[in-house]
Amino acid sequence: MSHPIRDVRRRLLADHGPIVAEIDRCADAVADPWDTARTADRAALVDGLRTALESEGVLERLPTVLADTVDATGHDLQARPVAGPPYVVVTSRGPLLRATIDPGRLVIRFDVFDVIRNAEPGRRVTYRRRDGVELAIGLE
Repeated sequence: MSHPIRDVRRRLLADHGPIVAEIDRCADAVADPWDTARTADRAALVDGLRTALESEGVLERLPTVLADTVDATGHDLQARPVAGPPYVVVTSRGPLLRATIDPGRLVIRFDVFDVIRNAEPGRRVTYRRRDGVELAIGLE
């Protein structure tokens, strides 16, 4: 029996560690100029991360990472992924990869920022740099 999520995590950690490390460095570069531990400027965070990932050549390599991780599950992609929606998206948490495979939609998140929601009315959502990269893998 195949365990796609486990297979994807193993492939990412075994074969794509340098990409994960580059995503981490790009997130550091985005957060370094902040004068506090958080920012409320979602657009600047997402645009800054996208720019850093593009300038380091990471964004263009993420479709290959997605294809390789899908291959690790033993399933096939319905189409060749590209470095843009719906396959690769840069979010306020970090890069997100998506692919539809036979058992469902595979989602791989490289979380480098936390989203802090405040329960007080009128308080803005803020974003905080995580310590490293957390891989969140799901099959929906």
